[in-house]
Amino acid sequence: MGDSPEPVVASPEGSVEGNAERSVEQTLTRLRVIDLKSAPPPQPEAPLTLEDLYRTHRMRLIRLALLLVDEPATAEDVVQEAFAGLHRHWGNLRDAAAAVGYLRTAVVNGSRSVLRRRKTAREYTPPHAVNARSAESLAMLTAEHQGVVRALSQLPPRQREVLVLRYYGNLTEAEIAEAAGISKGTVKSTASRALEALQKIMNTP
Repeated sequence: MGDSPEPVVASPEGSVEGNAERSVEQTLTRLRVIDLKSAPPPQPEAPLTLEDLYRTHRMRLIRLALLLVDEPATAEDVVQEAFAGLHRHWGNLRDAAAAVGYLRTAVVNGSRSVLRRRKTAREYTPPHAVNARSAESLAMLTAEHQGVVRALSQLPPRQREVLVLRYYGNLTEAEIAEAAGISKGTVKSTASRALEALQKIMNTP
């Protein structure tokens, strides 16, 4: 995961898209900081095990999934399945970075599957917005930040993925492209459309 990823988009200061970008960056950066404070301390001297990854990354992955699927129980299921898949492929992974990348991609793909099933279920009713904020870290956000999270939940899945992976996941364009299974160019164009759509949603009474 990059410490200082390059911007996904370069929006002029004061532009509509720039305003949306600042809102998303402030909200998801704040959420990421909250989650990092609650994460268990790393143990670099200990050999990497599946248990280490589970203990260190499980809650952040659940919150990543929660930002994508809105329902805490469903987010937990998505992450649990990601770790089950990691266990099956454990012998093929090079190192911790490869394992975390596998988990991130599995969470994105699992979340997509959930959203596809919802779309095709006739009796499906979208969850009330409060469900998206029921995790402890989301509840710690201000009302303004919670409004941004609600707006994110109204974006098309691909657009939401790109913004969440960039500003909550703190990923580079290349890492987003790998996790989402798209090109770097598509990452840029999708982010631009997402920020424009998000601003419209946030400006709707």
